[in-house]
Amino acid sequence: MMIGMSVEDVMTRDVVYTTIPGSRNKVLDLLKEKHVSAVPVVKDESLIGIVTRSNFLENPEEEQTALLMTRDPITARPYETIETAAMRLIHNEIRRLPVVDGGELVGIVTVSDIIGAIANLRIEEPIGRYVDTFIVSVWEETPLPLVGRIMELAGVKVVPVLDSTGNLVGIISDKDLIQSSTIVDTIEKSDMSAGSDEDAWTWESMRDTMSLYYSVSRVELPDVPAKEAMKNNDLSVLHTTPLSECARTMHRRGLRHLPLVKSNQQLKGLVEDIDMLKAIV
Repeated sequence: MMIGMSVEDVMTRDVVYTTIPGSRNKVLDLLKEKHVSAVPVVKDESLIGIVTRSNFLENPEEEQTALLMTRDPITARPYETIETAAMRLIHNEIRRLPVVDGGELVGIVTVSDIIGAIANLRIEEPIGRYVDTFIVSVWEETPLPLVGRIMELAGVKVVPVLDSTGNLVGIISDKDLIQSSTIVDTIEKSDMSAGSDEDAWTWESMRDTMSLYYSVSRVELPDVPAKEAMKNNDLSVLHTTPLSECARTMHRRGLRHLPLVKSNQQLKGLVEDIDMLKAIV
């Protein structure tokens, strides 16, 4: 389906970005304060990388922006069609494309921006065609650090939260994890091990003077249950709900996912916005 719109028609022009050299703390503050999912990294007005929420969760002890970021990110041009941008997002399984013109960062286009365009169309085909029925879910009492670990191992960015009866009570995304995270500084100790040619009694007498103490700063999640960090479930869709209607709901409420439920309100799957882009490519 051709929409007849270009990337510059839907992109965000006032981009939240950072520069190098820079610190993880500054980028984390930008993610939380500006409610964005990623921050492009610029040097001498040229785009050189991007830091996403996933970079933080996968590298909790990395402090330097230059080492934390993804280098040479996939980009879009202002004059490209949004269908082309959508194909690039789907193919690379990413959520945003920095928009560059002559090497200079001029905007950013996200899955959510394109969903906004789809919301204005009249695509009546049922959303059930775009639903992922493979779901990794967690119990509402699961400790938040364990939720983060489960998401990492499963390779997902969102998990439904269920109560003891199996009913859906909320959703947790990587955004919720970042919003709940804190930077914790600790002092750790490393004991040097004795070589095989050292006498045991000699090593024992030196052990206290051979310890190395070092500072570690890492991003950590609080030890609270999932229900304290989740977004409450107050919206859901049916298999027959029209795609554009789902897009309007997502765009209006700033959502990336909608639960798909059966007629008895039991969870059946998740509608993810990036899958809905397939309707226009």
